[in-house]
Amino acid sequence: MQISTILATKGSTVVTVTPDQTIREAVVLLVDKHIGAAVVIDGAGHPVGIISERDIMRLLAQNDHALSEPVSRVMTRNVTIARPGDDTRVVSKTMTVGRFRHLPVMDHGELVGIISIGDVVKAQLDEYEGEIETLQTRVEKG
Repeated sequence: MQISTILATKGSTVVTVTPDQTIREAVVLLVDKHIGAAVVIDGAGHPVGIISERDIMRLLAQNDHALSEPVSRVMTRNVTIARPGDDTRVVSKTMTVGRFRHLPVMDHGELVGIISIGDVVKAQLDEYEGEIETLQTRVEKG
């Protein structure tokens, strides 16, 4: 299954913040949207990073007054991305090895979505269940 299939199901809405927004603003956005990460974009709308709840927790563990700091202080800068044509098995391995919970999806330089490890696992389970049903039908028909 391809990442484009996941995006077709979940949608392509991407919550974004800018590097100069405060961490407090990012936290409010994550809480309001019930999400675990936001893509950090520059003035032209290009991704320059990602900020996750884990990034924020690490910073707050060091400095409990950090909520007024800019997102740029804590964001992950060298972001690994997925593409719509990528296979979920490859992306799953990338996310597991890199310990990423979220990956922005880029297509020809444009941000077209974001996926979570939960999205990928669900898609793989759905795919495997379909394969199992097909095999069971073949066995039953003999």
